[in-house]
Amino acid sequence: MTAKDQAPIGSGFHAKSTAKDVVEGIDLTGVNAIVTGGYSGIGLETVRALAGAGAHVTVPARRLDVAKATLADIPQMIAVAEMDLADIASVRRFAADYVASERPLHILINNAGIMACPLSRVGPGWEAQFGVNHLGHMALALALEPAIDRAERTRIVSLSSIGHARSDVIWDDPNYETRNYDKWEAYGQAKSADALFANGIDRRWKHKGVTAFSVHPGGIFTPLQRYLPEEEMVALGWKNADGTIPEAVQAMFKTPEQGASTTVWAATSPSLEGRGGEYCENCDIAQLANESSQRWEHAREWITDEVGADRLWEMSEAMLAKA
Repeated sequence: MTAKDQAPIGSGFHAKSTAKDVVEGIDLTGVNAIVTGGYSGIGLETVRALAGAGAHVTVPARRLDVAKATLADIPQMIAVAEMDLADIASVRRFAADYVASERPLHILINNAGIMACPLSRVGPGWEAQFGVNHLGHMALALALEPAIDRAERTRIVSLSSIGHARSDVIWDDPNYETRNYDKWEAYGQAKSADALFANGIDRRWKHKGVTAFSVHPGGIFTPLQRYLPEEEMVALGWKNADGTIPEAVQAMFKTPEQGASTTVWAATSPSLEGRGGEYCENCDIAQLANESSQRWEHAREWITDEVGADRLWEMSEAMLAKA
């Protein structure tokens, strides 16, 4: 295994820092950014922080009317365009329109995603979590390459999760064609793929001035939980039977503003110059998990594996060629 080094750098921020905190003092005037899922949850707070620092942010959206209404209070710095990550043709149309605008792309944040949904399929038969969370975003990045080439330097941030600890990529059956479907295993696979994608694109496009990171935003209550019934969240310990939040969960979970911080830090921090490909948490590079690591922290070995990242890239290119 050729592993990516995972070494915290002492960023000066912490688990409860907000997106506004980490971008304070950073001027993003003239910077163009794309944030998928930028009209809900931590994506919305990511957009607010970037636009507040001067960036012009494009938000591709499956629900255009909802996105426009949600983002209406951020004037002049936001553009909304139609795109559905489950539909690769839609992704490529959005990217082609952006490329045709001749704008350079300085920040790409692959934030949108689905979690623990019932078995469903997108594209030419892909399991939906792998298809939306990973393949849709990879297709987006590849199609935006000409716009990235126009920028002297670009940061790409891939939203992974500590959910990656549940599963490596299921190399022999990523679409659950023969394997019994487990929604949490499938989510873990997709989040491992998101981390490996950042590792792979960082090495492949480094010569273009591209730096990529994957991030775990932390535990946050957002619309990402829409597929989880209340009784399951109670069983997971996230809620009490009466619907209230246990004190321990309140202490550990983050607000959406705090949940967006690691994304914004990875996209903008000057302290990350010369690095790339790592998995981040709590506004720092995450350490590699060891025997004392808790289940909700640190990077599992397989998402640091450059051989695995290359294997995923080749497999994903072949899958996307059929879409």
